Amino acid sequence: MNKQLKFVKRPKGAADASTWSLETNPIPEPEAGQILVKQHYVSLDPAMRGWMNEGKSYIEPMAIGSVMRAGSVGEVIAANNHPKFKVGDFVYGHGGVQQYVATKGKGYYGIDPKLAPLPLYLGTLGMPGMTAYFGILEVGKIKEGDVVVVSGAAGAVGSIVGQIAKLKGCHVVGIAGGADKCDYLIKELGFDGAIDYKNEDVKSRLKEECPKGLDVYFDNVGGEILDMALGRLRMHARIVICGAISQYNNKESVKGPSNYLSLLVNRATMQGMVVFDWANRYGEAARAMGTWLAEGKLKSREAVYEGIENFPETFNRLFSGEKQGKLVLKVMEG
Repeated sequence: MNKQLKFVKRPKGAADASTWSLETNPIPEPEAGQILVKQHYVSLDPAMRGWMNEGKSYIEPMAIGSVMRAGSVGEVIAANNHPKFKVGDFVYGHGGVQQYVATKGKGYYGIDPKLAPLPLYLGTLGMPGMTAYFGILEVGKIKEGDVVVVSGAAGAVGSIVGQIAKLKGCHVVGIAGGADKCDYLIKELGFDGAIDYKNEDVKSRLKEECPKGLDVYFDNVGGEILDMALGRLRMHARIVICGAISQYNNKESVKGPSNYLSLLVNRATMQGMVVFDWANRYGEAARAMGTWLAEGKLKSREAVYEGIENFPETFNRLFSGEKQGKLVLKVMEG
């Protein structure tokens, strides 16, 4: 049987257990041109909260009654004349929060569990890593000597953004919640500075850490911290809008920045980015980051939880801060 998590109710504010329903259905048979994937792990990402909302976005909102959308990794256990994959292959795709999926394989690509553990393909070698790579290099346009500030810096994307910036010769300051996360940024990941937004005055600490201002702000949180970063821009600074996790569970309208005229004064840019725009270059990013991982220049941390039935409480760790690194759920028993 196939355990599936169905999306049954659009949440207002934070999602809770009533947002989903766990169903058990027969394992599907692959039709002609399809593969059957036994899914091992699914990815939990802040963007999933946005996918639940109605309205225009960069991707279609999820339909009520559909399997909860999610990136996934697993093994091909059956193939019905598939042109690309065969039984025994391991693949990454968007198989959703379920144990088995029959698919034509559009958007899927092969992965090698001998080169890296499967959860790593949902983190540094998956969508978060691709987001970090293209966001800081292509949108942030970093160069040696830049002062780079990253919010959500201990998370799946932010932790990789900061490390790439350090590899490129930048001065990097991370913003994270709690002393443990800030210690991790400096002692484990090599950041030059860290600001604990839960226990420190972010505005004054930004002045201390970036006395001459900042060149690049990589934003994962939005809200007040984005506004504070706008107040510290240097001439021709770049702001990368990757996410706004502080706003996703708002019951009222999203709070936008009031300091936006700093963009005008400093001839700065603020640009949104969605990783799908670089899909044809994922291989390039994976090779670069795979090399850095092998050389010990890049560190990756995955927070792995178990049990598809534990999805709701695990999902909300994205917003409570009760995790470090990439959040992954193991959905297959054994």
